[in-house]
Amino acid sequence: MKTKPLLFNVGLLAAAAALACTNPTALASGQRPNIVHIVADDLGWKDVGFNGATDITTPHLDALARGGATFTQFYTQSMCTPTRAALMTGRYPFRYGLQTIVIPGPANYGLDTTEYLLPQCLKDAGYATAIIGKWHLGHADFKYWPKQRGFDYQYGAMIGELDYYTHSDAGVLDWFRNNKPVKESGYTTQLIGADAAAFICRQSADKPFYLYLTFNAPHTPYQAPQDYIDRYRHIAEPTRRIYAGMVTCLDDEIGRVVAALDQTGLRDNTLILFHSDNGGTRNAMFAGQMTDLSRTVLPCDNGPYRDGKGSLYEGGSRVAACANWPGRIKPQTVDGIIHAVDLYPTFAALAGASTAKCKPLDGVNVWSVMAEGQASPRTEVICNVEPFRGAVRQGDWKLIWRSLIPTSVELYNLASDPFEQNNLSGAHPDKVAAMQERLNALGREAARPLALIYVASVGLAHGKPVIATKGGQTTAPVEPDGHSITDEGVGVHDDFHSQKSQHPHHQR
Repeated sequence: MKTKPLLFNVGLLAAAAALACTNPTALASGQRPNIVHIVADDLGWKDVGFNGATDITTPHLDALARGGATFTQFYTQSMCTPTRAALMTGRYPFRYGLQTIVIPGPANYGLDTTEYLLPQCLKDAGYATAIIGKWHLGHADFKYWPKQRGFDYQYGAMIGELDYYTHSDAGVLDWFRNNKPVKESGYTTQLIGADAAAFICRQSADKPFYLYLTFNAPHTPYQAPQDYIDRYRHIAEPTRRIYAGMVTCLDDEIGRVVAALDQTGLRDNTLILFHSDNGGTRNAMFAGQMTDLSRTVLPCDNGPYRDGKGSLYEGGSRVAACANWPGRIKPQTVDGIIHAVDLYPTFAALAGASTAKCKPLDGVNVWSVMAEGQASPRTEVICNVEPFRGAVRQGDWKLIWRSLIPTSVELYNLASDPFEQNNLSGAHPDKVAAMQERLNALGREAARPLALIYVASVGLAHGKPVIATKGGQTTAPVEPDGHSITDEGVGVHDDFHSQKSQHPHHQR
């Protein structure tokens, strides 16, 4: 039986948040920090002011960066699901099968339920836990959903890509609060920001909280409120103009969250960490499934770094990132290496939480790097391990190995060549061999990629043949009214998804 959708109004929610924030809460001294962990989606490295953007303004993020640490070598995985899995587990995604692409909407797999996740660890230590925004670690079975994985409160999307106004994909609503579908109007970035501010205003200094604030902006489809687009009339390229509006709206909502912390008196005891889930999209193949962007000028700017989302080059996984905690994080540029897996043990240490229930962590505690700019204990980054390719960084050296025919090997010294222009593999055969052996050893440990198993099962399954007809017409591979996002029928068919094509700010 389908659950009746809840009805909410973003304007009332924002007003309630503002009213609740009028009574500041006294801050207890010596308290464990609140953690506001903000993740952007497919943000280009150079699309924020603190990394040199000149045509997009991000004053709130720039203020956080200016008053805290800006990271020059903050690494994630190169795609969404793998990065989010690394954040939640403190372990590389090749260990549990999430190393290849993202979890597709029709897929039935998710993050292994035997992994003990970060919110579970922090909850054990007395933290209130919330996810507001995008999950994308399993949606086809409730056992994968965030409320079942340690989060006390949940609001937002379960999959990876959705229309910003209808909150749906393929005619299926993907917008939930605490496991119940929510139908409401509004632009997702602003809905997420308002809900995060309201959540903060419900907290007190007596109980620390972890807020995993995961905006779907500026992921495709490229959509923004008209007033934000109008701010960028000076940008000639239309998709870049819309994208700029998306980024500035994201920045404004982050400003709303910081203001809520200030108004509640919680700001001084709150660590804010911001980063993207991967580099900006530079290849239309990785731009999403909802729209055909093969003829669109992709708007993301990764600055000097090579390529972007989905690739093993630096542009795919070296991301925009900063951290701020008044009086606790020294304002400076931090060059030490940090990887997404390091956040689990770092947050656990700050929270006084035990990691005894976890499987062996790949992450290391990098608090001294974040707070003081000290040398990083991390000397190796496993960019990825897949059956057909892999990459590893050891010190300044980075190896990219594509094992499928035709094979290729690339070796770069990132200290002298951070933009990966000069392949040195021919000059250092011993180093290449050693780093290949490292990847081979990890490959022997790796779980089978669940995405490849899923794709093979779908592609090789016996189904209705698609036979060409005169005039080139074929049967549509997906029914026109979309599909449920779970086998049980959870995921309401959106009765206003047809408005999508009529929306004036929808970019195809």
